[in-house]
Amino acid sequence: MKTKPRATPRATPRADAQFDLVVRNAALPDGRVGMDIAVRAGRIAAVAAHGELAGAGGAVEIDAQGQLVSPPFVDAHFHMDATLSYGLPRVNQSGTLLEGIALWGELKPLLTEEAIVERALAYCDWAVGKGLLAIRSHVDVGDPRLIAVDALLHVRERVKPYLDLQLVAFPQDGVLRAPGALDTLQRALDKGVEVVGGIPHFERTMAEGAESVRILCEIAAARGLRVDMHCDETDDPMSRHIETLALHAQRLGLRGRVNGSHLTSMHSMDNYYVSKLIPLIAEAGVSATANPLINITIQGRHDTYPKRRGMTRVPELMAAGIDVAFGHDCVMDPWYSLGSADMLEVAHMGLHVAQMTGQEAMRACFDAVTAVPARILGLEGYGLTPGCHADFVLLQARDPIEAIRLRAARLAVVRRGRVIARTAEATATLDLPGRPAATSFRR
Repeated sequence: MKTKPRATPRATPRADAQFDLVVRNAALPDGRVGMDIAVRAGRIAAVAAHGELAGAGGAVEIDAQGQLVSPPFVDAHFHMDATLSYGLPRVNQSGTLLEGIALWGELKPLLTEEAIVERALAYCDWAVGKGLLAIRSHVDVGDPRLIAVDALLHVRERVKPYLDLQLVAFPQDGVLRAPGALDTLQRALDKGVEVVGGIPHFERTMAEGAESVRILCEIAAARGLRVDMHCDETDDPMSRHIETLALHAQRLGLRGRVNGSHLTSMHSMDNYYVSKLIPLIAEAGVSATANPLINITIQGRHDTYPKRRGMTRVPELMAAGIDVAFGHDCVMDPWYSLGSADMLEVAHMGLHVAQMTGQEAMRACFDAVTAVPARILGLEGYGLTPGCHADFVLLQARDPIEAIRLRAARLAVVRRGRVIARTAEATATLDLPGRPAATSFRR
């Protein structure tokens, strides 16, 4: 689309301020355009049609120029203890899940708390620049030293002013399979990790996997915590631990507090069984997190052709009313050599893999990296209505679909009413023979 080149929206101070910040002439994800957002004391004080707040100035004013203001991006599934460790101690040559797990096992004895903190803080900087202000990170509790837990608890406190970091106690090697894993998981929770994790498909048998789900859900219920399990991250259609997770979520009254991550075995299950399984998940109030970049990279590795896509049944789960989020999962670690903390890249990949190209479906993919994961994490004060935290992102796009298509620049990132990151507008200027001089367009 050709456009006249424009300056990046700037923050303009005013002396006659009634608000701390006013963003004017913004488009909103729900389709409203020409809206003003006023902020006072770190909260959204008003959202009104452009002009209705004309007499009410802000100490800082931003002209959105009709571009999209969204709540911040939220990543419902990540591994911050491993991030940015690519190449340590070696590169995953096969690119498979199992080699990644083996490589992580080689790296764990070499980890130091200081190195984990340094890498995690660097990643949080990347995240803020991309408007990603809330992350649920699984942290491996398999090391009895709990170095990674201590490191990320420290990082959680360091980044609290500008990013919400929620931690999951994740027994990477199996809570029953690895000696002492149940004890170290409980110790991690005692230290302040907020969510109970698991990996039932990695236990020795299907029966032990199911038993691990029961044990872990009962721990969460007793402690009043949420649950988020790596569940059925396999091509095996007989890996059905999600039904056990749904059973115990319902049995223990954990509705709305349990998430199943990956669920990739569902892409290999027969349709008859899935027609029973999805209603069970919905009935139990269990949410799901797909990880498009990683699921399609790791799954289907034993296939020749035809080759399975690997990602779980996102449209079908959404159609049943189940909350489905997209997670980034990995960035430059033993499992994935790419990534940049860009949740629009994740939504873009998820949209394509799930073949969600209808208008409402594409908007649902935007919700899968914003509002839906915010619900899964239980974030307080998230959104763009009065009373919510003044956390939002100004994107170089007119609507959520354009934002995904362009992986739009984050022109301004706001946390509690303060601009904490800026990115210059992305444009290209051409000077071509036979074309108007200085033709510019968004890129």
